[in-house]
Amino acid sequence: MKREIVGFDLDDHGHWRAKLVCRHYQHVRHDPPLISREWVTSDQGRGSKLGEGLECKKCDDMSSADF
Repeated sequence: MKREIVGFDLDDHGHWRAKLVCRHYQHVRHDPPLISREWVTSDQGRGSKLGEGLECKKCDDMSSADF
């Protein structure tokens, strides 16, 4: 189910995660060559993704909120 990005923060290991409107987190790593999300590495890049949708598997599984 697609959910809107409302913010970003770092997990305990220093990896970026998106905060979704449904109150779930989803990691958005830049880990080339496997995953290329260079936008994650800057404030401006992350800001440009606010309001965009990400597929939330936790919503599909009806998981409780992360935050």
